[in-house]
Amino acid sequence: MSLTTLLVHDYDKAISFYVDQLGFDLREDTRLTDEKRWVVVAPQGAGAGLLLAKAANDRQREAVGDQSGGRVFLFLETDDFDRDHLAYTQRGVRFIEAPRCESYGTVAVFEDVYGNRWDLIQLAFNGS
Repeated sequence: MSLTTLLVHDYDKAISFYVDQLGFDLREDTRLTDEKRWVVVAPQGAGAGLLLAKAANDRQREAVGDQSGGRVFLFLETDDFDRDHLAYTQRGVRFIEAPRCESYGTVAVFEDVYGNRWDLIQLAFNGS
């Protein structure tokens, strides 16, 4: 998998959140039409990224921020949970729960600029 589409209301607001608050790279921002851009952001060093797609109709606008029906939608893996949790908190990322330790690792849920839920997670093992 290379890209996951994430519906947004505003390209620049979404770019600001992912680049300035989460530290993602802006891989591409190409204007396609007056209303449509090809915008790709990704965690530094990651192979896969997010295609930020501006909602184009009522159905898409209603899905912004709720693409997974209120469940955690995306998972951001870290090699240093405490470092990243602190950095994100200092940059204004809204965590909706305190960090917790589970059998699979350390995790906390945060919301993106539109309310999509993410797990920040440091796995206890690498699965191999």
